[in-house]
Amino acid sequence: MTDFDAYLNGEYARWRGKPKMSCFVLECIFNPLLFIALIWAAFDLFFYTMVRKMPSGEMGGIFKGFVGVFLLIHMMPVWIYLGGVIFSVFRQRNIEYAITDRGIYFSRGVLSKEIVFKPFAEITNVSMTRGMIDRMTGCGDVNIICGGRYSTGAGVGSNNFSIRDIPDYQEVFAMVRRMQTDIYADTMYPNALRPENNPGYQTQYQPTDRRY
Repeated sequence: MTDFDAYLNGEYARWRGKPKMSCFVLECIFNPLLFIALIWAAFDLFFYTMVRKMPSGEMGGIFKGFVGVFLLIHMMPVWIYLGGVIFSVFRQRNIEYAITDRGIYFSRGVLSKEIVFKPFAEITNVSMTRGMIDRMTGCGDVNIICGGRYSTGAGVGSNNFSIRDIPDYQEVFAMVRRMQTDIYADTMYPNALRPENNPGYQTQYQPTDRRY
């Protein structure tokens, strides 16, 4: 993972990783488009089988050829699904993550590669999720929510992203949550300005009889 090295100017990389190949590819295989592709392919193959049983002849051969070409185009959802599964291997190779003492780097892309940096000061929420395939392969996802939106050459996109399909998801989740909390506190209230005694810290909530 040398792509980040040119950007880590004085930053210490606390963690670096990438999605687990088996988990990433299985998630690309078993997605909602799989069922659409299966039904679509079954219908087209059944229709083509019925056409093949029609009487042969000059016009029959031309009609069968036309139907064959039409079905190849009509099965575009199947080709899109298969292409997504095949390209998932190349996508996994280009996805990398790095957590430094300033923020999170991640890269993505197939034909071209994009590298994005998210400082901890922009992170507003961190969560952890595990799907069925994640549990089967011993992986999990760390979801990062940031404020605002960003612009790229492809347009405007969301700042939110996930550190997907990593085996050490628990350690990464705890690390990001701790560092985000510490750095956000330092940004809002720098250490040099903190009083030695803060009477408002650890204040206990006092219940009252007031009803709302």
